[in-house]
Amino acid sequence: MNILVLNCGSSSIKYQLFDMREETVLAKGIVEKIGLKGSFLLNERHDGDKVRLEGEVLDAQAAIEYVLGVLLSPNHGSLRSMDQIQAVGHRVVHGGEAFQASVLIDQRVMADIERCIELAPLHNPANLKGIEAIASMIPKVPQVAVFDTAFHQSMPPRAYMYATPYSLYKKYGIRRYGFHGTSHRYVSEKAAEFLGRPLESLKLITAHLGNGASMSAIQNGKSVDTSMGLTPVEGLVMGTRSGDLDLGVLTFLMDKEELSLQSANSIINKHSGMLGISGISSDMREIEAAADQDNRRARLALDVYAYRARKYIGSYIAAMNGLDALVFTGGVGENSRTIRRLICQEMDYLGLEMDTERNQANPKPGDVATPASRARILIMPTNEELVIARDTLAIVGAADA
Repeated sequence: MNILVLNCGSSSIKYQLFDMREETVLAKGIVEKIGLKGSFLLNERHDGDKVRLEGEVLDAQAAIEYVLGVLLSPNHGSLRSMDQIQAVGHRVVHGGEAFQASVLIDQRVMADIERCIELAPLHNPANLKGIEAIASMIPKVPQVAVFDTAFHQSMPPRAYMYATPYSLYKKYGIRRYGFHGTSHRYVSEKAAEFLGRPLESLKLITAHLGNGASMSAIQNGKSVDTSMGLTPVEGLVMGTRSGDLDLGVLTFLMDKEELSLQSANSIINKHSGMLGISGISSDMREIEAAADQDNRRARLALDVYAYRARKYIGSYIAAMNGLDALVFTGGVGENSRTIRRLICQEMDYLGLEMDTERNQANPKPGDVATPASRARILIMPTNEELVIARDTLAIVGAADA
């Protein structure tokens, strides 16, 4: 079965086309600057053929038409006809409490995703537009929604409830939901395979570190806590997001700077985090390079980043009463030797001892803990698109049975 995986954002659409017989990626690419000047599509075929196509792309419908067109292109395509796409899997950011697993999309599911727009106003509308575009162009093809939040629905109430009036939880769904669920789920399963142990017997902390970053405590294969909350701004320090912040800071700034709600939201989402502290960039590579040149604020940003991560690791070890492995993934987690070293330093009292030479070698996948370490320290590449494709295959296959 060929499955098209779509990750639709407000101004970009990422896609991968899978042949699920051997989980081969036939093609992958991105449409950038949708609705803006300078729109373009990048497509890479499995045999190495690459093409960049430029032209006006007004909306999601036009962008997906563009994607389907290049996939069927005689020169750069991977398919002979549209009939070779047997299913489409969509990344959907927020499923609220309505979805604890991936689902076949129908009108009821669409309505529930729409009801979650108030929880993810920047993401769910774009996800819905992608679903609607596919439904209009290839209406007979089944579609599956895979939710960022679903994996974390196993959290107990003590982990997801905020200490705000309970009536607000009942009225608006104010609680911790968590994100990056497909990544946390995938790398926890791969970590169990790597260790040669049943996932159901393990206590894991998975650290998805990229421009957005989150940690999850995974006990017996289930998420029991995670660092992101109602929105993706809570938790770890990120590229441009503040992470954990005293709410009094926000109300203080709104008063002193006479900020609108939109301006305050922009500060904590787009101008904070590593960019805000360093004043250099949200890109970890640029910050590390500046720190190597003795830039004081760059060093401070790295210290704050690592310190916040260590606090979460300590709290999750306490929550699970132990740890079998700490798993690093995401662009930063998989590639930054410096960040992994800074996070793991002075953690030996918790049973985490890093082999710095092994860490420097950057094995992917690999274990960079010392033989004496009571818990393993793993580097595990993530593959969220493959999770979406697998879920789509399982759900569409079950529906056809």
